[in-house]
Amino acid sequence: MALFDKNKRTGGFMDEIRCDEPSYLIWKWHPSGSQLGENNRENSIRWGSSLRVKDGEVAVFVYKQKDGTLQDFIVGPYDEIIKTANFPILASIVGLAYEGGTPFQAEVYFINLAQIIQTKFAVPFFDVYDPRFADFGVPVAVRGTISFKISDYRGFIKLHRLNSFDLVDFQTQIRDAVCRYVKDVVANAPAQHDIPLVQIETKTSQINDVIEFDLGERLRETFGVEISGVDIGAIELDKSSDGYNQLMAVTKDIAAAKVKAETEDYIERMRIQREEGQYAQHKATQSANIGAFQVEKQAEVGIAGAEALGQMGANGAGSVDLGGGGTGFNPAAMMAGMAVGGAVGQNIAGSMNNMMSGMNQPMSGSTPPPIPVVAYHVAVNGQSNQQYTQFYLTFLLQF
Repeated sequence: MALFDKNKRTGGFMDEIRCDEPSYLIWKWHPSGSQLGENNRENSIRWGSSLRVKDGEVAVFVYKQKDGTLQDFIVGPYDEIIKTANFPILASIVGLAYEGGTPFQAEVYFINLAQIIQTKFAVPFFDVYDPRFADFGVPVAVRGTISFKISDYRGFIKLHRLNSFDLVDFQTQIRDAVCRYVKDVVANAPAQHDIPLVQIETKTSQINDVIEFDLGERLRETFGVEISGVDIGAIELDKSSDGYNQLMAVTKDIAAAKVKAETEDYIERMRIQREEGQYAQHKATQSANIGAFQVEKQAEVGIAGAEALGQMGANGAGSVDLGGGGTGFNPAAMMAGMAVGGAVGQNIAGSMNNMMSGMNQPMSGSTPPPIPVVAYHVAVNGQSNQQYTQFYLTFLLQF
């Protein structure tokens, strides 16, 4: 019975079958201290050896028989002595005569079932074009991390076979697929999001989401892994390239012109705003002093009317020559002057009276008093003159 003592099986006749690899997807067990393929014991499992399967991994026993290959799957956590009772297929192919430490032909593989397995990726520089300037290609490189897991280990084995398979091998397999999807998404990002190429990093989150979706579909169908996340660490523009320097030179001129135009537009808007403010303030002052303003304007109109009538008299309009050649006495001008003077005086006096009465009485919200109606008739040489009458009426309506 000492042959089955757990304290003597390591380093002795029995083996301890376990996986301590830090990074793997599929790992074939071989005795500690030996290289893979150098020891026959990796294919001849000793009866009574111990099997340790940690949580997050599965051990696969592969028995090669004449009628095919059979497999036992032991999902961790598991820590037991190898017995036929624990291995259904082993019980059917190994008889009781083999008990007592006799080896049986089998290979043991461990499959990593960790929920988060990460692998780095890097897409070397490729040209990306600004949608506004298609003549300047700028080299762009992308680096990041892919997080995945093996959710269906039976399907994973069918796709990759039971061979030692580490992360370096996996990176080699998916490299072309990753490059294809990353290049496609990044190259189209400036046009798709309508942004300059130099601002492409501002859309890293959106680019990340598209790559994660497209790449996840491909890796699940082709490589048997479930993508849990793609994290782009950097989208790097080659700022030492000719394309980048040419693009920056062009965009710098455009940016300067844009700033100048915006500044000029701002100055013009401020000027208009200032003038409108001054005009509004001026009108507010006039409204606050409407009485004085009306008197001032009426006086200006009266003076202008008197000057116009005087000019008419100087030009001899409607004159009567009593001395045989001079301008003589102008009754029409005198009558017009009297009429206009009377009207102007009446309007000014009325306005002044209204102002004075308004100062002594509180303002009310009622409608203003009606405009006085004045009728005039102008006669020249005892005859009604329609031309002068129409002119005076038109002139007086301005008051």
